[in-house]
Amino acid sequence: MTVDNKIAVLFVCTANICRSPTAEAMFRSKAEKAGILDRLHIDSAATHDYKIGQVPDARSQEVARKRGYDLSDLRARLVSRADLEQFDFIAAMDMKNLTVLHRLGEPDLWQKPKLMMSYSRTYKAKEVLDPYGGPAEGFDLALDMLESATDGLLVAVQSALTQGSPVR
Repeated sequence: MTVDNKIAVLFVCTANICRSPTAEAMFRSKAEKAGILDRLHIDSAATHDYKIGQVPDARSQEVARKRGYDLSDLRARLVSRADLEQFDFIAAMDMKNLTVLHRLGEPDLWQKPKLMMSYSRTYKAKEVLDPYGGPAEGFDLALDMLESATDGLLVAVQSALTQGSPVR
């Protein structure tokens, strides 16, 4: 299933103020450079309602801005069961996020969400650690990891576009 006849890509983290909005903006930029943005619907969401409606964390915005990604227009929202049905690619930042997504859906939807780092060709880590409560360097590391994973996800999405249907 797609959104508005476009392949739909969703990034999910705990509060939707650090990792997932960064991944959304980064992936949007890469899709635009690849010339496929008009064929995609890209969004991000939170597994918890801690910061709904708020802008991304200032530290995330600063680190992203230094690398050419703009998060300023994004606002945190809560993931829903409908997202599991509508989005073709759902990338969870860590196992806790993946568990919440599995609880939202029936077993027939459990295969849709995948760990974001499963798309990385550079890092062996399974999770993008949440930088929110840690030192500033954590934001740079999260961005580095997301750079690698969004590159791999872009390849998967381009393949799905070529085949005419999502390949997960």
